[in-house]
Amino acid sequence: MTGLVTIRVALRLVTTLASLTLLAVASPQCLLVAWSAPPIPAGDAPACAVAFDEHFVTQTMRVDYYHSGNADEDRIAVERIIRDGVWAGSRTRLTDPLDLGLYGFEVRDQQSQQLLYAQRFCSVFGEWQTTAPARQHWGTFHASLRFPWPRQPVEVTLKQRHGGTWRTLWTTTIDPHSRFVINADPPVQHPVWTVLENGPVEQKVDLLLLADGYTAGEMEKFHADAQRMTDRLFTVEPFQSRRADFNVRAIDVPSSQSGVAQPRDGVFHRSALGCQYNTFDLERYVLTCDNRTLRDVASAAPYDYLVILLNNSKYGGGGIYNDQTTVAVDCPAADYILVHELGHHLAGLGDEYYVSQVAYETGKRPRFEPWEPNITALLDGHALKWGDLVSPGTPIPTPWAKEAFETAARAQQRQAPKPVQTASGEDDAQSPAVAREPQRATAEILQASPYAGRIGAFEGASYEAHGLYRPAIDCIMFSRNPAGFCAVCQRAIAQAIDQHTAVSIADR
Repeated sequence: MTGLVTIRVALRLVTTLASLTLLAVASPQCLLVAWSAPPIPAGDAPACAVAFDEHFVTQTMRVDYYHSGNADEDRIAVERIIRDGVWAGSRTRLTDPLDLGLYGFEVRDQQSQQLLYAQRFCSVFGEWQTTAPARQHWGTFHASLRFPWPRQPVEVTLKQRHGGTWRTLWTTTIDPHSRFVINADPPVQHPVWTVLENGPVEQKVDLLLLADGYTAGEMEKFHADAQRMTDRLFTVEPFQSRRADFNVRAIDVPSSQSGVAQPRDGVFHRSALGCQYNTFDLERYVLTCDNRTLRDVASAAPYDYLVILLNNSKYGGGGIYNDQTTVAVDCPAADYILVHELGHHLAGLGDEYYVSQVAYETGKRPRFEPWEPNITALLDGHALKWGDLVSPGTPIPTPWAKEAFETAARAQQRQAPKPVQTASGEDDAQSPAVAREPQRATAEILQASPYAGRIGAFEGASYEAHGLYRPAIDCIMFSRNPAGFCAVCQRAIAQAIDQHTAVSIADR
């Protein structure tokens, strides 16, 4: 979206939530303030100033809401406020110092207005809002805000990034003692088990693996898949060297049928978590839009990040910053998909590729610097966000064989054999699926660059052939070549991990 967009913010309240004093930001005066509001505070100082035990208890408050709108408008409506299990996040780092994400929310003490908690994130609605259908009709998506359970009434404010500033979408006041807040333990629905344990939840990154498309008789397979995918994750840096900073748990969630829905292939399953291929009509993009069920199931275990393992062999997956990751565990590229999508989910990394089909509206010249830590528009050549990692003598922008790469990549796409589909819509295990193809032609072009292995600013990133730049000529966020994460992406992941450990970023 570009230009000044008029936002009409309304709050449709369920009658039973009236006594929560839910306040909607709707007046023109409030909107003017929102346009000029400063960014959500960054840095370690606010986090250190908040004494967790003074303001919170060790449970999680979850605000479920509906985000409706189109390409130009937003509406927020609260559905319910409930207790969501044990708080797994840090108790010392309560505000997010990383300037990432399309959305952010703040939790302030109602009386003193002291900032108690802040988090950034992206959402399914935020992605849908950039697609062509959002210009034609409205859409509604369920979402949740999660934060430590406050001891006293708090003010919660949801903000959206607009270019280089933040604007307020919605504000409400929540009294945790209200009878309309569901202060009860979440029901235990499915077995929880430990894959990897390294320490207290408040000092570790807590990954939660969930089964989707596994029948009750396939839970042994889910256990093996969960262990295999966990092992593979920790063979890649920086996850490998930070393994001790993670806990991994899993929940056995049985589905009535094996596999998840693939609408384009005529396969319609109602799996337990509602995942399906063809999100935004993209062949291989898999997400669940059933956020309510996802969060209800996940509430049985402490978690920071959710990874849904799909019992499918067709290439597919997805990842949204601080929302969800999905991966089809039986496709040949499952290892790559898991690591790539976790880059999105955990660190807010942007896709660096640009020669592919996407649902988002592209082709617009960037007017603002992208928020993703590994994408730049080079709007300020003297302030490259990863300038400290640029190798000496590397020109900015960095030249590379871009035209030759694009020619080879398009030829590869035309020549790639289509996977053979079985009656269930799965990729035949013996078919030469695209995911297994050695990308020799393009890989050789990338490796032959005099700047291969060096950090610079290479044009072509985030679905745009021109005007956006990536840090390295090759990276897990750019291709399926065995290039690993570049130094910029590794640093972003390490910084995200640091938000959940007792170690300060400044001490690393």
